[in-house]
Amino acid sequence: MKHQIIEFTDGEKLTKHLADKANPLPDIIFLDLNMPRKSGMECLREIREDERLKDITIAIYSTSSSDDDIENTFVAGANVYIKKPNNFDYLVKILNDIMLVNWQYITDGLNKDSFIMNVT
Repeated sequence: MKHQIIEFTDGEKLTKHLADKANPLPDIIFLDLNMPRKSGMECLREIREDERLKDITIAIYSTSSSDDDIENTFVAGANVYIKKPNNFDYLVKILNDIMLVNWQYITDGLNKDSFIMNVT
């Protein structure tokens, strides 16, 4: 399965890219909570408020294990919360697992118990 990955160094560049209707919409967005210039939470809220973007799957990834961060991103409409592992191989496994999920069905029954993605 081939995927095109576009990386942005800050939240403002991401939202500017998404706002340009000439760019195709992504299937999934991975948001770091601690991005410069515009945080992942700010980007998440803006995406969910935009009618054109609101149905894009959003995976939050962060070093934070804070219950508040997890709760706030769940309430704001993220599809999954990934706690960044310390090991690169684990990160690759999580990202691969995320790419294999059929989010059309997961978002219909999204619940807080399945919100946090763990490495197994």
